[in-house]
Amino acid sequence: MRENFILTRAAELDALGAFRAFIAKTCKQLGIPQQVAFELQLACDEAATNVIQHGYAGMNPGSIMLELCPTPNSITMILTDFGHPFEPVETDVPDAQALLQDQPTTGFGLYFIYSTMDDVNYYTDEQGNHLVLVKNLTKD
Repeated sequence: MRENFILTRAAELDALGAFRAFIAKTCKQLGIPQQVAFELQLACDEAATNVIQHGYAGMNPGSIMLELCPTPNSITMILTDFGHPFEPVETDVPDAQALLQDQPTTGFGLYFIYSTMDDVNYYTDEQGNHLVLVKNLTKD
């Protein structure tokens, strides 16, 4: 049985660097390819930023717990928070032209999450809101 790796930080933008470093270090320790580590970092950045900016909106910032759960064929990343629940839904490709023309755009974060992860699930319970992201380590 493999060990899970957990890091908890205050839900502040300053925590993003700690999460990225934690993912890089853990993936290196586990021998997970650098490309997979990058995709996990990108998905974590986007999800944690949404929690910080929207999940805790109008509330005192709480915490975000990041858990990495490796198996021989995949790595599961679970982000847990205690803010407002928000169910992520798969989005269409965002309008990059609008972004380049300085027009308001949304949806890039969820698009990146769904584009880089093999499975995305979300649930809430008495222990918080849980975003469960799975990245397969084997090719189909």
